[in-house]
Amino acid sequence: MSTASLPTPARASRAARTAARRVLITGVLAAGVVMAGAGAAFAHVTVHPDTYPQGAEDGTITFRVPNEEDHADTTKVDIYFPSAQPIPSVLVSPVPGWTAKIKNVTLKTPIKTDDGDITTAVSEITWTGGRTAPGQYQDFTVAFGQLPTTGSRLVFKALQTYSDGTIVRWIDLQQSGQDEPAHPAPTLELTAAAPDGGSGAAPAPAKSRSTHPVAAKADDSAARTLGIAGLVVGVLGLIAGGLALVRSRRTAS
Repeated sequence: MSTASLPTPARASRAARTAARRVLITGVLAAGVVMAGAGAAFAHVTVHPDTYPQGAEDGTITFRVPNEEDHADTTKVDIYFPSAQPIPSVLVSPVPGWTAKIKNVTLKTPIKTDDGDITTAVSEITWTGGRTAPGQYQDFTVAFGQLPTTGSRLVFKALQTYSDGTIVRWIDLQQSGQDEPAHPAPTLELTAAAPDGGSGAAPAPAKSRSTHPVAAKADDSAARTLGIAGLVVGVLGLIAGGLALVRSRRTAS
């Protein structure tokens, strides 16, 4: 029997059920989209703090590496330092279970200082031996002697290796006016030095800890807000769909 030949109450009931299903599907899809965006924000490898004055001295930076896989542990982290803006020396904060190896490179153009020329700079730091489980992240903290005195940002490319052999390359550059890339490189913004010629006050360093749950990251509060919004949209969609179904059944009866 076609819809046109159905009695008026039956046609109304069918239309109500169709509308209810559409509401349910819309709510679920909206929640999924918002939650997907929140998950992407959690998964990024980032540097903290994300800004320092040019030429800052005796500070620390922390590379935060979350596990984005469901069934594999993070077992190796490589951080590559910018060669065009060399950082002469670093010290690595110990992380329980992890071993750090620092690689240096000879500079084509030495860095001139009051204490003489510096001919080498850090090129790479590799952490191995530890494991970061799914749903957790690990902080790797580095103390530096001095940051470059020029440039607007430092880009630290990163490779994240998992226990199943997967390697995620956090090397994409953020282009002005474009959406954030899928795997952005950790980036430290450099602000102008203090007017008196000094490097200015250094930001408070992030604390280096052992493995933490990803959900505890204060820097991802925006992502959590998006996730909650997605859940609210989904719940509202389910409620609206349920009410529509109840009304359709009452109409049919």
